[in-house]
Amino acid sequence: MSEHFPGRKLRYYLTIPGPCPYLPNLEERKVFVHLPPLEAISINDQLSAIGFRRSQNIAYRPACHNCNACQSVRIPVNEYIFSKTDRRITKRNADVTKSFVEAEASREQYELLQRYLKSRHPDGGMMDMTWPDLVAMIEDTLVRTHIIEYRIEGRLIGCVLVDALNDGLSLVYSFYDPDLMSRSLGRFIILDHIGQALKVGYPYVYLGYWVKGSPKMDYKSSYRPLEGLSDGGWQRIRS
Repeated sequence: MSEHFPGRKLRYYLTIPGPCPYLPNLEERKVFVHLPPLEAISINDQLSAIGFRRSQNIAYRPACHNCNACQSVRIPVNEYIFSKTDRRITKRNADVTKSFVEAEASREQYELLQRYLKSRHPDGGMMDMTWPDLVAMIEDTLVRTHIIEYRIEGRLIGCVLVDALNDGLSLVYSFYDPDLMSRSLGRFIILDHIGQALKVGYPYVYLGYWVKGSPKMDYKSSYRPLEGLSDGGWQRIRS
């Protein structure tokens, strides 16, 4: 199938069914499209607005038979109210420094990723990720992509790959030191990006897909207000 964008006709492809990584006894399929090199930024912006996510130079979204549990979600940062827990987490990580890094992979990032996956997602599909895989994930991009590194006394403790869209920051993938669970680094990274978006005037932070009832995705529903994409467009999630 194909769809027209201004000046460009995009052709979409459908993957074969495979086990759903979020809900038991279900299968998933995805629709995907290759981002055209000369118009990748503008088309990725448009596709993100209708629920697509980027992986390297491909944009994709779920296209499962008889299931629409995956919902693209985003935080409207101007309405976000930092809770007492949020403020405690921010204070707890006051000694963390951060730096903006070009979209280039490093061995230091790879070592941290391996530790993170072994601890947090030992049965996940990324466990067999090799060094070339990480290089491709980070460096194969035609859009505005960067990395934020988080450190304590020079030691890398967290990393997030981010796309800058026309209306927000899209968190592509993050990982962090599994031995520092008391710091709640996953939430700290998202809170930090809410702050970054507020500072530069972006209205949204995109969190990817939320699957209600999936333990892997429950954390996303704790950010309120939260907007989800449905047939009626972007709407506030109430429950």
